[in-house]
Amino acid sequence: MTFDSAGMDSALDALGAVLEARGHAYEIASVGGSSLLLLGLTTRATNDLDVVALVQNGRYATAEPLPDALVEAVRDVGDALGLGERWLNSGPTDLLRLGLPDGFAERAVRRGYGSLVLHVASRLDQIHLKLYASVDQGPRSKHVADLRLLSPTRDELLAAARWTRQHDPSDPFREELVKALHYFGVEDGADHI
Repeated sequence: MTFDSAGMDSALDALGAVLEARGHAYEIASVGGSSLLLLGLTTRATNDLDVVALVQNGRYATAEPLPDALVEAVRDVGDALGLGERWLNSGPTDLLRLGLPDGFAERAVRRGYGSLVLHVASRLDQIHLKLYASVDQGPRSKHVADLRLLSPTRDELLAAARWTRQHDPSDPFREELVKALHYFGVEDGADHI
């Protein structure tokens, strides 16, 4: 099943209600297409909510593994709504180990769903992450289309490019990054990364 914005909100409302009924509360941080949907920055349907971190005592921590009570609630909501058990997943939590863009937590948009608080990656942070994914997965990936929808400025792209180089300093990645910057209109990108 794929989600639109209303569908994602409904699933998160249900998850928050289940957690509350069971006496659990969690804060999580999300990235990706579902986060773009929740912020109203895209209308492209998505299959899941990508969790990059658990928020514990105001600090971001790895989401791998997700707490058992959260996994059970996600599974139960998925079964009830026909979403499957991986509609909320911690796939991108490795980004936390590599380092999120500076200021990510402060820029995140907080949304409450009962006993669930979601920290949604901001537009600027999505630009960073989508540029990285665009270079990593190529010019025909959904990430290029998502990045185009975000209408990044030259300065935003260059800041994002410098951040991506912290994750992959290899020469082949740099070559692809320069091509991606050029594709988005930053023709002198090689001089700034």
